[in-house]
Amino acid sequence: MKIALIGATGFVGSALLKEALDRGHEVTAIVRHPEKLPAHAKLHPHKVDIDNVDELSPVLAGQDAVISAFSPDKSDPEIREKHVQGIRTAMAAMKRAGVKRLLVVGGAGSLEVKPGVRVIDTPDFPEQLKGTARATADVLQLLRHEHDLEWTCLSPSAMLQPGTRAGKFRLGTDQLLTNARGESSISLEDYAVAMMDEVERPAHIRQRFTVGY
Repeated sequence: MKIALIGATGFVGSALLKEALDRGHEVTAIVRHPEKLPAHAKLHPHKVDIDNVDELSPVLAGQDAVISAFSPDKSDPEIREKHVQGIRTAMAAMKRAGVKRLLVVGGAGSLEVKPGVRVIDTPDFPEQLKGTARATADVLQLLRHEHDLEWTCLSPSAMLQPGTRAGKFRLGTDQLLTNARGESSISLEDYAVAMMDEVERPAHIRQRFTVGY
């Protein structure tokens, strides 16, 4: 497949990039710093202003799917506004380019720990992570009002960190997945597996889903 990956050098984006290339896909990497990308025959770097539809649209033309791992700096006081605006621009550019399939890296903060109570609403949720969590929750609401694109949002479990590519995990919908000890985790590598599985075999069109052990 031909896949455009926005944010291919980021924490999640770099794992998605490796998984996509390992599966033999052609990847157009949309990044701020192309020099950070590895050399690969099927990797095509593009330095594009994510907020510029005119720049982004021609780069997306001809792609089978767009994956957005875009995320502003966590310390940016305008992270919510910039994150939502970045997704809005990507969606507008996709529509202009005639690309329908959008997959978005979501957050765990908007998952529910019980009906009506999100992870971000719990008393122990870290203050320093609230900006990012609110931004990804805003993006999810934006997507849920989008009816033209075939979007999917994949939220990780509460703990997302580098680990092992086991290829074995559980999928859920809007509820936080936990194991028998009450732990909620997924490796970065297995998150990438779940995302690329969804790219290749769409099962959650216009839905948010989650992955965990």
